[in-house]
Amino acid sequence: MRTIQWYPGHMAKAKKQVQTNLRLVDIIFEIVDARVPLASRNPVLDQIIQQKPRLVILNKADLADPAVNQAWVQYFQQQQLPAIAIDSQHHQRLKVIEQQAQQILAPKIARQQAKGVKNSTIRAMCIGIPNVGKSTILNRLVRKNVAQTGNHPGVTKKPQWLKAGKQLELLDTPGILWPKFEDQLVGKKLALTGAIKDSLFYADDVALYALDFFTQHYPNRLQERYHLSAADLALATPDLLMKLTTALGMKEDYDRASERLLFDCRKGKLGRYTLDQIGEAKTDD
Repeated sequence: MRTIQWYPGHMAKAKKQVQTNLRLVDIIFEIVDARVPLASRNPVLDQIIQQKPRLVILNKADLADPAVNQAWVQYFQQQQLPAIAIDSQHHQRLKVIEQQAQQILAPKIARQQAKGVKNSTIRAMCIGIPNVGKSTILNRLVRKNVAQTGNHPGVTKKPQWLKAGKQLELLDTPGILWPKFEDQLVGKKLALTGAIKDSLFYADDVALYALDFFTQHYPNRLQERYHLSAADLALATPDLLMKLTTALGMKEDYDRASERLLFDCRKGKLGRYTLDQIGEAKTDD
């Protein structure tokens, strides 16, 4: 099994830029993937942003299990981290972002108003790992395609300021991973959801993880999508991958079948799912 890791030079540079620009902003928008709300959080972020006010934004909620989205929002709130779940791709609940920022910064805004400052501008920095949809959120808030977007990680290479209306300014930053995954399961989750370049891992390793997960949590999805039987799902995972390859008409091309499974997972062909289970977070706590 290949160790999954990705920390290109521009990410190290981006980390330094975030630290340099921290004093220029009022609040941090920490954007995570709602399918992996725990795995897609950078564990060194607390060290980077220090005590800055923060709003956790669970993006891609339309791809995540709806029954689990709210549980994760509640989890973060219990950790004293205001959080919301949104679908930036379809413009759902974007207005809530600014509203939440105003609530979080209410004491500071009140102090400014007491000094005679009216309609003070909120300056926010958007931070998150690659491919969680940071630039998409910014484009929707700004209502222009001014931030670079893409369906692969590593699109944004340098910070850029964007104006969203009269009272909100946004600083986009490149996606920042961390130097080493202590738990390779985190790497598999990020690889499956598209946060890591496909060239940096073996597709069959991640496909085996996906089959394990869906067999345990969403077995009907595999049966319906690939015309598998209950007996097929009882097979050992490598044998199940071989069965899936045959069902897809790919003979013994397991790599191609693995890539198809990853594609289907990322595009929602297997329905809405959440890889991080709330019990994992409580165990970590």
